[in-house]
Amino acid sequence: MRLWIGLYLPRLPLEVFCPRWSADLLGVVLEQEQVMAVSPLARAAGIRPGMRRAGALMLAPQARLHERSLEREAQALQAVALALLQYSPLVAQGEEATLLVDAGASLRLFGGVRALCRQIAASLRALGYTAQLSCAPTARGAWLLARAGTRRGRVLGMESLVRRLDRLPCALLPPARPWLEWLDGIGCRTLGQLRHLPRPGLQRRCGGALLDMLDDAHGHGTELYLWLEAPPTFCASLELFDRVEHAEALLFGARRLLQQMTGWLCARQFAVERIQLLLAHERGRVARPPTVIDLALGEAVWRAEHLLRLLKERLAQLVLDAPVIGLTLEALQVQPMAPPSDTLFPEPGGTPQERQRLLELLVARLGAENVLQAAPRADYRPEAANQWLPLPARPGAQNAQPDLPPGLSGMPRPGWLLAQPIALLMREHRPFYGSPLKMVSVAERIEAGWWGQSQARDYFIAEGLDHAHYWVYRERIAGSGEDAAPRWFLHGLFG
Repeated sequence: MRLWIGLYLPRLPLEVFCPRWSADLLGVVLEQEQVMAVSPLARAAGIRPGMRRAGALMLAPQARLHERSLEREAQALQAVALALLQYSPLVAQGEEATLLVDAGASLRLFGGVRALCRQIAASLRALGYTAQLSCAPTARGAWLLARAGTRRGRVLGMESLVRRLDRLPCALLPPARPWLEWLDGIGCRTLGQLRHLPRPGLQRRCGGALLDMLDDAHGHGTELYLWLEAPPTFCASLELFDRVEHAEALLFGARRLLQQMTGWLCARQFAVERIQLLLAHERGRVARPPTVIDLALGEAVWRAEHLLRLLKERLAQLVLDAPVIGLTLEALQVQPMAPPSDTLFPEPGGTPQERQRLLELLVARLGAENVLQAAPRADYRPEAANQWLPLPARPGAQNAQPDLPPGLSGMPRPGWLLAQPIALLMREHRPFYGSPLKMVSVAERIEAGWWGQSQARDYFIAEGLDHAHYWVYRERIAGSGEDAAPRWFLHGLFG
């Protein structure tokens, strides 16, 4: 199924200065000293497009006036297109602040047209832009429906598309705008009426570009586009609309950059293992070095949800020494994206990746020194053969662990090791723990601690009358005679 999604950003000149989440800003965009775009607060103050600069300042002296920046608009369209690469590798830029996505091959992956459109709309909201979204079997048809901004701008069949296009005004087609007065004079106001005019006469009067656009919209032409290519590395910056003094308020900008990185990762088929977020402070005389937030992940990811949770925890603990005026996100370490698991049945308790993400979230919330894991220590003594260390940055990484002595795990070990060995009574020359214990294994001799607390023990697996198994040892005292009474201790219990 061929399906194109068109996105038109009608408020792009304003939202490059005042994102849609900054509804409390009174922003005005000027072009050649005339107002061309206003924020809701500016409109409520009485400022309208077409006013002069002086008139806008008279109505709202506190308004923020911005000169239209075509460079910023182009950069914003590029950022939105990069974020859309997470939904399809075929993204192209159209005329007049529009983007076109060939999403026919992505419908099954994202659960259908409606689910895909909902996810794209959510990404645009996270980026801070207002968008008019449409769907159509042809790219030019999707472009026209998006530019029209109709509430029913999503069609899947050619017959429905033709009916919708026939009701649209001729002014939507850029080649028709120089001839609108002539078209209106002959009673041609819609694309349907334009389509029924004689083609040879229309081509002589208005040129071939107008007919080409009509043919493309109705599926009679060949549409060729230049697809966006993701850069080889990712590093994106964002200039904040105001000086931010609270770290948690930076989450909106971080979400915007993460959306772009997600699109880049999907386009390059990468998963990220380490990212770095730089918080830029004042420049000039009071310049300060940027604050660095470094996130190293145990499992490489390519979706923004987990990274956003980690950044939220880190920002909640961060105390800013100076206001932040900009953000820069960089993917420092990536690897090829791993294919999805082919396991038929889900693992109980979640996948290893889900457990690793939970541990990373705990580390970000509580600190690395408060989330520990058990690690072996090179010591033959059971009570000294374990230590607690911070989680490694990656699974399998070593936290300065020495090599284990050979043969340490050659004999069975109990599942429950007592914190302190319990001295056992002796009855009829046998150790007693609820009942007389019978040795069911050969002795395992352990001698260690010659540099400090020297220990010499013979360990046995013992069985009681209830058939429970215990891990006991007989203490060997240096210098004692053969006739000395042995001392027995209980050190662990088997399951």
